[in-house]
Amino acid sequence: MPSKYFWAGFGFVSIIFHLTLIFSGLVPNLVSRPLHMALALPWAFIFLSHTRFERVTGYLFTLVGLLATLWVAYNADFLGDQYGYISEHYQLWIAAILLLSVLEMARRCIGWPLPLVAAIALLYGMFGQHIPGEFGHPGTPLGSFLGTLTIAEGGIWGKLTGVSVSIVAIFVIFGAVLNAGEAGQGFMNLALTAAGRLRGGAAKVSVISSALFGSISGSASANVASTGAITLPAMTKLGYPKSLAGATEAVASSGGQIMPPLMGAGAFVMVELTGIPYQSIMLAAILPAILYFWAVWVGIDAFALRYDLKAVSKDQQPSRRQLLITCSFFLIPFSLLLWGMFGPAYTPQFAASIAIFGAALLLFFNSKGVANKQQWLSRLEDVGINAGKQIAMIAAIILCASIVIGVLSITGLGVKITSLIISGSAGMLWPAILLTAIACLILGMEVPTTAAYVICISVAGPALAQLGLSPLQSHLFVFWFALLSTITPPVCGSVFIAAGMVKENWLKVAGVAMMLGVGLYLIPLAMIANPSLIQLGTSPLLAIASALKIALALYCISMALIAPFKLVKRALYLAFGLLLIFALPI
Repeated sequence: MPSKYFWAGFGFVSIIFHLTLIFSGLVPNLVSRPLHMALALPWAFIFLSHTRFERVTGYLFTLVGLLATLWVAYNADFLGDQYGYISEHYQLWIAAILLLSVLEMARRCIGWPLPLVAAIALLYGMFGQHIPGEFGHPGTPLGSFLGTLTIAEGGIWGKLTGVSVSIVAIFVIFGAVLNAGEAGQGFMNLALTAAGRLRGGAAKVSVISSALFGSISGSASANVASTGAITLPAMTKLGYPKSLAGATEAVASSGGQIMPPLMGAGAFVMVELTGIPYQSIMLAAILPAILYFWAVWVGIDAFALRYDLKAVSKDQQPSRRQLLITCSFFLIPFSLLLWGMFGPAYTPQFAASIAIFGAALLLFFNSKGVANKQQWLSRLEDVGINAGKQIAMIAAIILCASIVIGVLSITGLGVKITSLIISGSAGMLWPAILLTAIACLILGMEVPTTAAYVICISVAGPALAQLGLSPLQSHLFVFWFALLSTITPPVCGSVFIAAGMVKENWLKVAGVAMMLGVGLYLIPLAMIANPSLIQLGTSPLLAIASALKIALALYCISMALIAPFKLVKRALYLAFGLLLIFALPI
């Protein structure tokens, strides 16, 4: 197994490659996208291997995968003239190697479910003509089917992979650079100052810090593991019930994927799929995200009426000087990012590249002044390893999801599922919403949020559009519901991690998490019933009015679910909250 210095150096090769693409002008897609996969292969097959068998087969997959991806990049010009049709026998082997490598990459990075979905899609594409009835397809010649997926700008080299190459990778690098420095401590100090003195202060610190940290990490699991290492012991020491402590961290951390500016990889995929500018998506997403954390905050306040939830003691809170110094480690890069996007109106990836250089300079400093040589070398090592690994993991997810999208497009299955949704809902919007929500929840249980969102919107998006939803409503709704499985049993990843960290039964943690995270279930529906909520960029006053109304509704519903009220009072609070969301649109 290569040393950590090798992986740090290899990570910087990936960083330099992706940053160079931003500043070097146009590079053909059939060059940049295969090279993106080539850089991800060693991380998935060697770095993440745990057994001798995995390591040996990992070297083999890496070797043949590199040969195939580099062949595509080298022959990009003449492949463009083949228009997605495999004309030579050896190209069938290259196509098979590429598809198998993508499936195995995803399996090693995220487990079986998504690769199984993609494998079933491939089998359907090759043999679906033998299925009787409307869900069969006319059949596609094997050379055309495999060629479209592997040697043309569709399938694994399609738009989604382009997003991974040119945007997601840049923001992953940005997050890795921020996390290697003292931005995380700045987030924690700001949260302690803002909420530490309040009732239930330790839990509210978790909410704020997770929102801030999640806005750059975009990963619920990473968020729980990082901020939870600080907030969970603090809550349990103050006597918080373990189920509440774990649920607070799980729910707050899950919100990182809906909090701008990053929103995991979802926001950038949404840009590509809708054609809506990133800045507009960020403005549309900000009020719902704030409402989500507001609902968690209110839920903690309601639990404080049940239990004596103490504040954080003064000696654990930072001084004003510490606060100002540590906050600068994230405020400066974030300011550069927002200035680049909203000032000169650079593309998000160009603005993020500027912010990366600003954050990289701050790695040479700490809260006491200039960092010593050992500290900044250690930070650079962290940047290389974390950026390289995260870029590879997201690439594996997006490449695998691209197989599914490619098959849906080639076979026309997406159109058939859309028709099924419309007929199953009898052409009515809310039944179609319910069917889509169930599909998102089921798919999201085993498939990463971004992949679940992409697959669901591909099949349900056209149906929702036909029933009157705007593209932004449809996409945000599906994206939010794809996130449900992070806190909803039976598969709730962030709950499992938090429950393990506090040593509590995961079902108890999940039960509390669903009450605290009630906003995750209701806010997507509120976006449908109150379209002005996501119109902050075009109708700011209406959007703010809708947000205030829904904030009141979430307060009433959270109190009805959690506060120690009598049954009649609970029913009244619940009814009034639901009335505000669904019956009184602004």
